[in-house]
Amino acid sequence: MDMQNVRVRFAPSPTGPLHIGGVRTALYNYLFAKKHNGTFILRIEDTDQTRFVEKAEEYIQEALDWGGITPDESPWNPGEYGPYRQSERKPMYREYADSMIENGTAYYAFDTAEELTEVRERAKAAKMPNWQYNHITRNSMQNSLTLSEDLVKEKIEAGEAYVIRVKIPRNEEVRFEDEIRGWVTVNTSNLDDKVIFKSDGMPTYHLANIVDDHLMKITHVIRGEEWLPSAPLHILLYRYLGWESTMPKLAHLPLILRPDGNGKLSKRDGDRLGFPVFPLNWTDDNTGEESSGYRERGYFPESFNNMLAFLGWNPGTNEEIFKLQELIQAFTLNRVGKSGAKFDAQKALWFQQQYLRSTDNSELAEMVSPIATEMGYSVNANLPAICGMMKERATFLKDIIEEGSYLFGDISNYDEKTVKKKWKENTPSVLSELKIDFEAISEFTAENIETSFSAFLAKKEIGFGQIGPALRLAISGKGMGPSLFEICNILGKEETLKRINTALETIKK
Repeated sequence: MDMQNVRVRFAPSPTGPLHIGGVRTALYNYLFAKKHNGTFILRIEDTDQTRFVEKAEEYIQEALDWGGITPDESPWNPGEYGPYRQSERKPMYREYADSMIENGTAYYAFDTAEELTEVRERAKAAKMPNWQYNHITRNSMQNSLTLSEDLVKEKIEAGEAYVIRVKIPRNEEVRFEDEIRGWVTVNTSNLDDKVIFKSDGMPTYHLANIVDDHLMKITHVIRGEEWLPSAPLHILLYRYLGWESTMPKLAHLPLILRPDGNGKLSKRDGDRLGFPVFPLNWTDDNTGEESSGYRERGYFPESFNNMLAFLGWNPGTNEEIFKLQELIQAFTLNRVGKSGAKFDAQKALWFQQQYLRSTDNSELAEMVSPIATEMGYSVNANLPAICGMMKERATFLKDIIEEGSYLFGDISNYDEKTVKKKWKENTPSVLSELKIDFEAISEFTAENIETSFSAFLAKKEIGFGQIGPALRLAISGKGMGPSLFEICNILGKEETLKRINTALETIKK
């Protein structure tokens, strides 16, 4: 495969929020480009003005930036192949449709929407439900193949509405080698004469995307499996436009499937099973409906990318944790699978946990600090130690604060179950004695606290279970958590003793 000047593109339509399937397509394009020192382009395919959503383009930009997969060329960072929005490229498409009319590979069609509906209804009544405008039916329709040249000219000059359709040959084999799927062969008798130019003067996706890929010198088209049925048509368009020799390589990515059952992962699955299917939060301006995003749920962009990369690709080893730079090094199209990848929300959480745990404590403290302040807690110099202690039990940054709230402020309540089970009649007297031993510790370190505690158990001839859970309850209000002695160390001697006193005064059976 020639890897000179690799140029790939991600070409979403601004019709709503970017689904994680779209982000994965962008990610794979980005990884492929960077692996080969190539260029990653973002092109906005906004030819369908009826479905255009005002803030969708901004969302696409923000989502890619959040994930760190920023394009080298885009509408907001143009290169020499602009413009990067199809609507701004509108004047350039017409000449290509005209050149196909001239070489006989496309034709004008004047059939109205009503006429087409009527033909489809008649076919349905005749038990032919999937009527197509194709090499057979075109001969009985209103087009430049059935009407005289003069009449066609007359209709056009009179301003009659028309579309331009591609003239698909009958019974021809279209073969191409997909970089992921190998050889694909389709017979043209199964294809219809798709509209390539609409009556509103805009090209359809099919024509615009071929023209743009050619003019932008795209070398590899890496896109979702849903475009596979369009590939034979696109190959014919390259041929009819005389660009077959410079046609990009095609790679069709497997679908992301719903976790339970078959079919493509949708927003409904996320709502039903309680996980996001969008990278960022999105509010629908028409309905006011809100959809949650991975960023706002607290996922790190690195863990999100790592999770996405593994939905359809694997490195061929047992290794699972890959930073973006490592993904670039490891990524190859021949390790992308052909069959759909089931989405696994638990695995997404697992990746997030791994990244949280491997993050340096001082770095975590910097990220946790503003969240803690926002939640009304005061932050002190012990924050890195708190993060280090709590991160093994956390999935998200806010868990460090919520699970360790007793390290950020006073205890608001004592866990009822633990009080019932572990706060015995003799607990206050034993805990009061332990407090005296703690008061005697001159250097209040985790190690010294543990030594003192063990000596206390030996002296009293009791097991850990007889006072340990009560001590934890007194200093944290909880029944479980990280090391008791680490907690006491972080709280400091004065605060630890104060909390034991408060518990002795407050907890009543």
